[in-house]
Amino acid sequence: MKKKITKAIFPVAGLGTRFLPATKSIPKEIMTLVDRPLIQYAIDEARAAGIKEFIFVTSRGKSALEDYFDHSPELEATLRRKDKNDLLDLLKSTNMDSGAIAYLRQNRPLGLGHAVWCARRLIANEPFAVILPDDVIAAETPCLQQMVEAHAETGGNMVAAMEVPADKASSYGILDVKEDHGAMVSVKGMVEKPNEGTAPSNLAVIGRYILTPEIMTNLNKIKSGKGGEIQLTDAIAHEIENSDNVYGFRFKGQRYDCGSKAGFLQATVAFGLSRPDLCDEFGDFLQDLMSIRAAAQ
Repeated sequence: MKKKITKAIFPVAGLGTRFLPATKSIPKEIMTLVDRPLIQYAIDEARAAGIKEFIFVTSRGKSALEDYFDHSPELEATLRRKDKNDLLDLLKSTNMDSGAIAYLRQNRPLGLGHAVWCARRLIANEPFAVILPDDVIAAETPCLQQMVEAHAETGGNMVAAMEVPADKASSYGILDVKEDHGAMVSVKGMVEKPNEGTAPSNLAVIGRYILTPEIMTNLNKIKSGKGGEIQLTDAIAHEIENSDNVYGFRFKGQRYDCGSKAGFLQATVAFGLSRPDLCDEFGDFLQDLMSIRAAAQ
């Protein structure tokens, strides 16, 4: 019987240097996309997939991230006194029960694989998910929920995958596909950021994973790889060789790379236009802006 996926790791130790100077004092993960921080989108997606235990791998300067998920008695009392019950209900979605969330420190920036490895004692001998909050995915059925449902049929290790242009492949981990079954592909190899023109496919890994506990054992053995970091893709590649149980999953949805300024702006526009309370006013503004731009050219 396959074990349910109830634990998720959120690697959030990065410095967010691409968003300086904002990230000098604000963790990138609580920068707001419309009116919700990036991490809230990740948490909501995890909850929808049945995750019960949330493991954050953090670093120095992330106390605001921890505070975000705590209760705010003064704010709640003020809203209650003013009968702002709709805002009180909104706040409840940001609170985490005692014991549901754990914080671990990654004391050296040694890569995604190392960040995942830091949570090994809390994972123990269970399959687990990894969610990268930089990758925000708009989908009718949340991406991780899609993956959990597919994983119930396959077991093993699963990575979210999407097609990327050939000239962008060198920015991703790329799958070497053994068999392609549409939404699901079996994988015979993975290459982290291949040199231009050498990618085995255009199917890229993005920031959602369901992994077996053997991945932690692999991470314990491997040495630093490309860029001097411990790569998660190297640990997954070991499972391809040892167990042949790695799958790529083509999710249904639109992924936005909110680790880049352009991607963050694109996501802001897309999510703003999807909001019934904003779409008319915001849409009119964008149309006017584009008309002014077109007239100036």
